[in-house]
Amino acid sequence: MRAACRALRKAGKRLGFVPTMGALHDGHFSLVRAARNSCEGVAVSIFVNPTQFGPNEDLAKYPRTFDRDREMLKKEGINLLFAPSAEEMYPPGGVTWVTVEGLSEKLDGRSRPGHFRGVTTIIAKLFHIIEPDVAFFGQKDAAQLAVIRQMARNLNFAVEIVACPIVREPDGLAMSSRNRYLDPAQRKQALILHRSLTRVKALWEAGERDAARLAAAGKEEIQKESAVRLDYFEIVNPDTLDAISTASDGALVAVAAFVGSTRLIDNILL
Repeated sequence: MRAACRALRKAGKRLGFVPTMGALHDGHFSLVRAARNSCEGVAVSIFVNPTQFGPNEDLAKYPRTFDRDREMLKKEGINLLFAPSAEEMYPPGGVTWVTVEGLSEKLDGRSRPGHFRGVTTIIAKLFHIIEPDVAFFGQKDAAQLAVIRQMARNLNFAVEIVACPIVREPDGLAMSSRNRYLDPAQRKQALILHRSLTRVKALWEAGERDAARLAAAGKEEIQKESAVRLDYFEIVNPDTLDAISTASDGALVAVAAFVGSTRLIDNILL
């Protein structure tokens, strides 16, 4: 992979990179297309990263659709697909971790201790192997985006981090590989995440700026779906993930909730 990436760059091609865990959907393909539109070379990785899953999370059942993913990526016209094994990425005796302190414990990091340590470690490894000019991430993982941006700055990675908009189903549900866990009833219940964000946005556009009142309205909306269990509903600074008291332009409204046993996340930027 190193040699192949080096050859692309040597040919004068700007290299775009899209890291994924596979089970690809239109959200992923929007990242691939953004990479293709701004770079002459595009590399995609598929790696279900064990270190970002907690002990009771869904590593074993996480959807793996490699053959289908590979065929679809071929149709998208990418240059390189990197699909290493866990043994390649984490050889025995590995004791080195990348941790972004202060950010990794917020939002999803609070609910999933150690999650972001796994994310930043694998992304740092992939950046070292591929050495992309630009890396593309989805806005749906807003906390991850903030953590990776901070890591790239702090460790002087020569890579531009580009965030691409959330891609939604026609009814508003944010696309996610985990949506395939939902049965038809849960699929309907999951729409409450988007509805809660839409309600907050409407109130904000009507002039409400008090973040506590806006968050309370979002939580109230979630409660209308009794089968959905709220993890968090917060309005924060998108770069620091710190809570804010006044929801100004660019504030991040983020929600995570359990629909059955499936944890889903969504967000909007005001």
